[in-house]
This record gives sequence, structure tokens and C-alpha cells, in this order.
Amino acid sequence: MKRISLLGSTGSIGISTLDVVAQHPEEFSIVALAAGNNIERLAEQVKQFKPELVSVGSEKAVGELMELLGSDHRPEIVCGTDGLELAARHPDADVVVTAVVGSVGVAPTLAAIKAGKAIALANKETLVSAGHLVMKAARERGVPIIPVDSEHSAVFQALQGERREDVARIILTASGGSFRHLSREELAHVTVAEALNHPNWSMGAKITVDSASMMNKGFEVIEAHWLFDMPYDQIDCILHYESIIHSMVEYKDRAVMAQLGTPDMRVPIQYALSYPKRMPLMTEPLDLVKCGTLHFAPMDFVRYPLLQLAYECGKQGGTHPAVLNAANEVAVARFLQGEIGFLEIERIVQETCEIHKGISQPSLEEIMDADEWARNQARSLSAR
Repeated sequence: MKRISLLGSTGSIGISTLDVVAQHPEEFSIVALAAGNNIERLAEQVKQFKPELVSVGSEKAVGELMELLGSDHRPEIVCGTDGLELAARHPDADVVVTAVVGSVGVAPTLAAIKAGKAIALANKETLVSAGHLVMKAARERGVPIIPVDSEHSAVFQALQGERREDVARIILTASGGSFRHLSREELAHVTVAEALNHPNWSMGAKITVDSASMMNKGFEVIEAHWLFDMPYDQIDCILHYESIIHSMVEYKDRAVMAQLGTPDMRVPIQYALSYPKRMPLMTEPLDLVKCGTLHFAPMDFVRYPLLQLAYECGKQGGTHPAVLNAANEVAVARFLQGEIGFLEIERIVQETCEIHKGISQPSLEEIMDADEWARNQARSLSAR
């Protein structure tokens, strides 16, 4: 049985992970849960899965959780960033699922790696902000990092049994997000509610907005660079509206391996947890006859300038990707709060990246300093 520490248990990935665990109680158990401030949902998860350790976002949340649990199962409860790291390196955990949102995932992921835990990686910002540190630590500790993102899981699966030196390119597919049929002129007037209406996937608010701006795909390009040790000029993106082909690998002989499936995150989550074996999963099977036709289109970097910016920041390396991520986190939060328009996200991220003076091969402390600088800069930029 694999024992799991789940970071980000109340988010969409966390909920799907627990559904996978519930489907296979003979294969998986939960030893630690970490969440922010969605205490009611967390309390239900604790009652069902009975972890030994639970981490919450604040001291206040500790009291709220204890009150909701009452005389039921009482795990050890910790809080804050220290609590998150305690959950990440729980001594009984075999696998740590990192499903928190944002650069907050960097430190606990590194803590888990240093503790020798296998990583099921669903927090893309970890590799965007500190890819060189994370992959170096994983190599030194001999720790496997199995991707949970559907795109990177697809690439990972398409690489099985093949020689990496035979790869010609990785092709990441993108749905185009909530506004894929709108012109840039129309984007100036979209609402938060419209942005959160993704055509294919049910995801959290931040990643859904990132999908609409194509920033999410930019992060995935940087993540693919680190996960698969692939140069940026061998990582391409194309639009694929149905989200049936999750990504592809083209080999030198022009053979293309594609991984297909219904848009259900439980599939890549379970694969990351069960690898190298596969297990049954209660989800809708793919019916290609019912799908009928799959549509593709070239990526438009003028329409999606943040994707182009992600390529540029990835190639620059150093602290540039961390600044890209931090500025985007702030800009998206401001959009979701109604402070700025959708296109202002692009401007704030671009202007923050333009004035950043990068550091090559930064330490974790230097990455965190750059992250804080970018957040302050992105907050200071006024809406137009």
C-alpha cells in the first residue's frame, strides 16, 4: 500500500486525488492532509480518510477545525508554512502529492524531496520558479517526480519504452480556454464569471484564468523543459479544442505518440500514484465515434502574448521565470477581485518582467526575494 501526503486537499486536484484514493482503499491510504482555510471541506476529508497529521493555513483555522471535528478522529494539527513542510516530509509518507496553488509549493516540495519522498507533481509553479533547484535535488536524492498535469502526464506516458535521444519534439496541446473564439478587442470587456467558464475542464479559479490568457500553457512549457530535459526550441504548442489528445511526442523517424482520453484529471492523478502499473478507474471511457471530429489550429503568439513571454523568460532562466509567475499570481488575483480588466493581466506581467534585473543560477533565497519584488511591483502598477 502506498501512503500519501496530500498538499492542497480542498482544491480541485486534491478532491480528485481523494476520489482516486477512495476508489482503491486497498492500494492507497492518506497519512497527511494540508489545506488553506476551507475548513468545512477539510473537516469532512479528515473524518473520511483519518490522516495522522493535518496542516491548515492559520492558528485561527486550527481552532475552527478542532471544533468541527469534535470528538471524532483527532489528528495532530499544525499550521502555516512550517506545518505545510511537516506534512510534506511526514515520516510515514511514500508519495507526496503537491497540489497547492502558486509558488508556495516550492519549499514543501523541496522538503519532501530532501526527505526522500516520491513526488506526484501538480503544482507547476514549483518548476517554473525553481526548476534548476528542484530537479537537482531530485537527482541527488534519487527521487522520482511523476507529473500530474494532463499534458505532462501524456508526454511522460508517450516516452515510456523509448530512448530520450530519439525525441524530435514535444507537442503540448491547449484548449484555448474560456475566450478562445474572442478577438482581442472583445477581451477588453470580458467578466470574471465569463473567464471562469472553461469549455472542457473543471478547475480552480486561478488556473482557469491562466488557461484563458494562455499563461498556463507558458508555465507548462517551462515545466516540460525541466521535467524532460528538453530545449525550448523542441517544445511546441498547438490549439486542440476538444482536449481529447492531451499532448504528443514526435520522434526522429516522424512517428508521433499521442495520449488520448476524456478530460478527467483523475486519470493522470491515478497514473502518477499507481505508476508503473495501471488500475481500473470509474470514469467515462473515450468514445472516438461519439467525438466524431477533433480540431486543431496553430498557436497564435500575437493573440496570446503571455505564452511568448513565457518562452522568453524560460530561455533567460535564472530568476526571470519566478518573476513571471509571481507577477501573474498578483495580476490574476487583482482581476478576480474586480480591480483590473482581463487584458491588464498581460500588461502588468509584461511590465514587471521588462524591468527585472535577473540573477542566473539563483539560490532559493534569491528566488524568494525575486518573487517578493515581483509581487510588490505587480501590486504597484495601476489599472489603465
